[in-house]
Amino acid sequence: MADPRLLDDLLVGAVDVLPEGALEAKLDLAERERRPLRVKLGVDPTAPDIHLGHTVVLNKLRQFQDAGHVAVLIIGDYTARIGDPSGRSKTRPRLDGAVIDANAETYKEQAFRVLDDDPERLEIRYNGEWLAPLTMEQLFEITATTTVARILERDDFARRWAAHQPISMLEMLYPFAQGYDSVAVRADIELGGTDQVFNLFMGRDLQTYFGQEPQAVLTMDILPGTDGVERMSKSVGNYIGVDEDPRDMYGKVMSIPDAAILTYFRLLTPHHADELAALQREYDEGAVNPRDLKARLAREIITRLRGAEAAAAAETHFDTVFRRRESAADLQALELRPDDVEEGGGVFLPAVLERWFGQTRSEWRRRIVQGGVSLDGEPVSALAVPVAALAGRHLKAGKSATAQGVVRGL
Repeated sequence: MADPRLLDDLLVGAVDVLPEGALEAKLDLAERERRPLRVKLGVDPTAPDIHLGHTVVLNKLRQFQDAGHVAVLIIGDYTARIGDPSGRSKTRPRLDGAVIDANAETYKEQAFRVLDDDPERLEIRYNGEWLAPLTMEQLFEITATTTVARILERDDFARRWAAHQPISMLEMLYPFAQGYDSVAVRADIELGGTDQVFNLFMGRDLQTYFGQEPQAVLTMDILPGTDGVERMSKSVGNYIGVDEDPRDMYGKVMSIPDAAILTYFRLLTPHHADELAALQREYDEGAVNPRDLKARLAREIITRLRGAEAAAAAETHFDTVFRRRESAADLQALELRPDDVEEGGGVFLPAVLERWFGQTRSEWRRRIVQGGVSLDGEPVSALAVPVAALAGRHLKAGKSATAQGVVRGL
């Protein structure tokens, strides 16, 4: 019988376990057969770096490792050549093989900050290993296991079909490729996001066709970005990169809305389910200061990814610059010039930000409107600011540790 506490912990942050009861059944199977489960996660190295949103499933994979099971991390060096259509409104551009290979190495390096690299608990596989040798006859056999009508049931394909938008034949092969990965590694469980359900079930179908026990499917919740609204994404600019300066990571965590704190704890930390429930009660009852809770969250995230020393240094830097409003020793001086002052005594911020940090005035105008520029930690809402309101204050523009400094008056 599966340990109820372990089951509760594995369900933290999960949206669905499909079919119902499948996770418990797999854990019971592992006990009966006295073997670890093979828990699969496939990732396509379409970008050189990852953000905290990508680590949600990596954190869950680590939980399975800590429970004694084997994580099977599949680097999609072959599927990345197709491009996962999940959640896409248009076809992804195809990537060069050399770019994919370089991205894969960077991705692995960053993933190891979360995963246990003990070879008894981790397999790293590249799906080109089994997809590249497939013959045309074998591909025909795999694609014959389903119908075009079923492929078009996918939410993203259905939307594009209804809108008369292109769907390439290459994209339609992606679910087969991901599903065949499960056959190749004999997965017991596959992890993925809520936008991956169709692909995950394709794995079950193909395993059944090839005479294997079908995998259980566990989908994870989507991490909101630092705005607390949209999913974390580099294109939106609301992300926290795994490879960022720990000082920037700390500051970004401190900037998330209070309503997102417990979601971040559930998806990014290894706390037990009962500990998270107690934390939620304290938060709901007002027994804990949200800012203190965010500071704890920032420490835990950075400690896990970069080490305790980096977390302590990031916290000290944040306290120095933002809480005590003292200028950190490495803050640059941002000099105002007489020609920065417009008629009426105001300074047009987009213009001076362009001079200090580069990029265009229109980009800085957009960032100001979106709350991406702050003075002493408070977002700036006006495009023109009086000289007196700038002088001597700590200005931070965007997310970069270097795009900040103390404004020097005239």
